[in-house]
Amino acid sequence: MSLPSYIDVAIIGAGAAGLAAARTLEGANLSSIVLEARDRIGGRAHTMIVGDNIPFDLGCGWLHSADQNPFVAIAEQLGFAVDRAMPPWRQRSYKEIFPQADRDEFFAALDAFFTRTEAAAKAAQDSVASDYLEPGNRWNPMIDAISTYINGCELDQVSVQDFENYEDTEINWRLPRGYGALVAAYGAPCNVALNCNVTLIDHSGPRIRIETSRGTLTADKVIVCVPTDLVAAEAIRFSPALPDKVDAATNLPLGADDKVMLALDSDHDLPKDGNLRAPTMRTAMGTYHLRPFGRNCIEGFFGGRYARELENAGDGAMAAAAIDEIVSLLGNDFRGKLTPLGESHWSRDPFARGAYSHALPGHADKRAVLAAPVNGRIFFAGEATSPDFFTTAHGAQQSGVRAAREVVGGVVSA
Repeated sequence: MSLPSYIDVAIIGAGAAGLAAARTLEGANLSSIVLEARDRIGGRAHTMIVGDNIPFDLGCGWLHSADQNPFVAIAEQLGFAVDRAMPPWRQRSYKEIFPQADRDEFFAALDAFFTRTEAAAKAAQDSVASDYLEPGNRWNPMIDAISTYINGCELDQVSVQDFENYEDTEINWRLPRGYGALVAAYGAPCNVALNCNVTLIDHSGPRIRIETSRGTLTADKVIVCVPTDLVAAEAIRFSPALPDKVDAATNLPLGADDKVMLALDSDHDLPKDGNLRAPTMRTAMGTYHLRPFGRNCIEGFFGGRYARELENAGDGAMAAAAIDEIVSLLGNDFRGKLTPLGESHWSRDPFARGAYSHALPGHADKRAVLAAPVNGRIFFAGEATSPDFFTTAHGAQQSGVRAAREVVGGVVSA
């Protein structure tokens, strides 16, 4: 498909935000196209089928805040089953590895930390989240590990105000077919140009000129739905420059979060939907979901500096680290029972450069700065622009709806 020479609305990026903007604009009398640098849609929502027909979500995998998550209704409309079983994070820890007394002490320390950060945020302080760790508490390294899963980074890089702005209803559901598969199905009707890398948005004239790897087109309005690290690095340039946007994106960097999927030999006695996490007293650790949906596999999760180190070590390093840690916890017999099936490497992905955004200390206000339209012509969406559901696919989806409504003055229904 060749690019049109002119379009009413050009949408940059076919992740959840860009696809939501395109779907919302279906109700307006405007032509639109989504320009996507990859050879697929979905962005950081991507499901691979690995091993014995196992869907592996390399990016988002949980319907967080499911009671407010629009993708629940979208899943039902598109015929995707929604698994409403309780997540294993707290309720189903592998108690033989993590004794109950230690587990209770860890969660008490974690909850006390959350209480302190909440109090700091209510006092209108925007400081470094690590300041609210209890000095000398033996669980601090593991609390920091939890931050790497939540924020993609350690607490010394997190704005406490932003940390508390995030809304979590603590209802988390799953999609057996994969979250990435749902996002792709949601975006299937959209007019998308793949392998179309945007490099310049020139808004100096009466029409916006957009330079891409597949040619140039003009548009009346543009919705930018790309990860913050691309804006910060000016991988997409604006002419005239938009220094406030570059600054906002720079202060909303993407953290590192990655997953590994391991096939599990059928000769085992591991529980369905179990959680394996050891009291390691270190931040560089993985956490493991045993037999999700009862499948013979283990899904591992790594975050922060440790995830970046494993990515930089090359393909296979994440799987090797996961297997070593699982074997150290479950015994040497498991080394022969585990086979690597796939890894994510979001920091090495040139069109992502990370997992999801966090606000640096003192910069919680930058989400609103990034989200603000420019001269009624350039609009911004993506998880980083969400005031309360950032880091999530549903936050991205809602931001795309919001940006599309801004384009047409609020007259389009979702």
